Amino acid sequence: MVKIFVAGLAAIGVTCSASFAVAQENVAAPQSAIKVDPAGMARLGTVDERFQSYNIEMVEVTGGRFWKPYASQDKAKPDAPKTEGGNQPAGMDPGLYEYRAPIDLSNARLRKLAAALGPAYLRVSGTWANTTYFDPAGEGAKEAPPEGFKGVLTGKEWKGVVDFAGTAGAEIVTSFATSAGTRDAAGVWTPKEAEKLLSFTKSAGGHIVAAEFMNEPTFAEIGGAPKGYDAAAFARDIAVFRAFAAKDAPGMLVVGPGGVGEGSQLVPAQMHLLATTELMKATGAVFDVFSYHSYGGVSSRCGGMGSTGTTSLGAALTTEWLGRGDQIEQFYSAIRDHYEPGKPIWNTETGQTACGGDRWASTFADSFRYLDQLGDLAKRGVQVQMHNTLAASDYGLLDEKTYTPRPNYWAALLWRRLMGTTVLNAGSSPLPTLRLYAHCLRNHQGGVALLAINLDRVGSQSLDLPVEAESYTLTAKDLTDGKVLLNGRELALGDSDALPALTGVAKKSGGISLPPESITFLAFSGANNASCR
Repeated sequence: MVKIFVAGLAAIGVTCSASFAVAQENVAAPQSAIKVDPAGMARLGTVDERFQSYNIEMVEVTGGRFWKPYASQDKAKPDAPKTEGGNQPAGMDPGLYEYRAPIDLSNARLRKLAAALGPAYLRVSGTWANTTYFDPAGEGAKEAPPEGFKGVLTGKEWKGVVDFAGTAGAEIVTSFATSAGTRDAAGVWTPKEAEKLLSFTKSAGGHIVAAEFMNEPTFAEIGGAPKGYDAAAFARDIAVFRAFAAKDAPGMLVVGPGGVGEGSQLVPAQMHLLATTELMKATGAVFDVFSYHSYGGVSSRCGGMGSTGTTSLGAALTTEWLGRGDQIEQFYSAIRDHYEPGKPIWNTETGQTACGGDRWASTFADSFRYLDQLGDLAKRGVQVQMHNTLAASDYGLLDEKTYTPRPNYWAALLWRRLMGTTVLNAGSSPLPTLRLYAHCLRNHQGGVALLAINLDRVGSQSLDLPVEAESYTLTAKDLTDGKVLLNGRELALGDSDALPALTGVAKKSGGISLPPESITFLAFSGANNASCR
C-alpha cells in the first residue's frame, strides 16, 4: 500500500476543496510522469533514531531576554527606548530582545506534543548558556548572578529539564558555561560549573548523553568569552574539558566544535569570526562527534547589522534558498573529512533564519525548507538535526504563549510517523522544481517512504505509482497561513489536547498529480525493498 501526504496548496485562485480533489484524483499517467520504483531504491546509509530533534534555549529555562517576536515588535512604539543591560549577548542591540519568564516544562500540552516527536535529543544550550551560573540549591527568587556571569539556572529549573526529557522520550544534550566566572587567574577554563551540573543531573535521575564545550566558538567573544579569545585559547580549554569529561562523564559524547556563520553569507563584515578551520588546526582530532550550526540567512530583525544573508517570502520555494543548507553542510563536512575523518556529523542548531526567524518562519511557507533540509541532509549523511526552537520566538515549532502547533510541527510529526532511519536513493528528479528523498518506511518491514516536494508556483507535477495507495493530503489556504488542513479538514488538537487522527483514503495505482506549491509523502508499505527488510 502507498500512503500519500500532500502538503501545500497553490495560490491559483481555486478553493481548498478543489485543490484537494485534484491532488486525490487518480489519472492515467501522462508520458511526462516520473515513474516511481520503491522496490529498486538502493540503500545510501542510516541516520540516528533521534535524527529529528529540537532545542530549548537555556534562556528559556532560566527566563531572560530572547529574540523579540514580531507580534511584540509590531505593538511597540516606534520611539520605545532601547536600554542596555540584561542578559543578551555582548554587543547586540537590546531592542532585538524581549524578557520571558522561565518556560513551564511541566505543562501537559507541551509534554504531550514533544513526546509525539520522540525519541529525540533535547538540546539545552544557546549563546546564553555560555554565561549562565548554576545554583543547585536555588528554588525560588534568584539572586543576581555572580561576577563573570549574566544569568542563573536553579536546581529546580534544571530538575524541570530532567523531568521533561523523561516524559518526552528525549536524551539531554547541552553545553557548559565558559565565561569569565568559570576561569582561573590565568584565564584558563575550569570545570567547576560543569561538575555541579553533571552531579545534579545524576542525582535528579537524569543523564547528559552529549555536550559541546561551548556554544558557537566561532563567535566566542559575543558569547561571553574573554576579549581576544583565539584558537589557541580554545584548544587549551578543550584539553581541560576532554580530561574532565573522561573523568567525570566517561559515557558522555564530546561534540564539537559547533561553528556557525560559515559556508554562507551570514556574517556582516564588522563581526569577528573565529574560523572553524583555525579551531580544528589548534585542537586536532578531539571530538567524538563533529558538529556545526546551520542558518541559511539572518532574519529581518537583524538585517540592520549589515549581513547580506537576509531573505524574503518570495524566495521561500526557490532552489537557491533551499540549497543553502546543503551548501553549509558541504563546507563543514569538508572540514570534518580533513580533521575528523569518519566521525559522525551532527547539525546541533538550525532553523529558518538566525535571530529568531523571519515573519514567515511560523507559517506553512517554511515547511518546504524544514522538510527539504531533513531529506537533503539525511541523504548527505548528517546523523542528527536539532531544530531551534521547540517553543520560542518566530521559528518555534509551537507558539511560545499557547504551545499551539504551527505548520512545521505538523510537518515534523508526519516525518516522524513515516520516515525511518535507513536512507534510500530516490533517484534524481528531471525537474529542478521537484525534489525527491526516500527512507525505509517506519515500522513497515520492506516498506519505503518517498518525499516529493513540488516547488513550482503554478504547475502540477505527475508521478506514476506502481501499487495501490492510501493518501493523506495537507493543504493551506496560502503559503503564509499558520493553519494546515488534512484531507480538507483543519488540523487541531482535540479534547485534552489529543492529537488528531491521521486517517487516509484508499487509492488505486496509477498516475497522481501533485499540485503547485506542494509537499508529498508516499508511503509504500508493500514495496518489498530488500534494503528495508
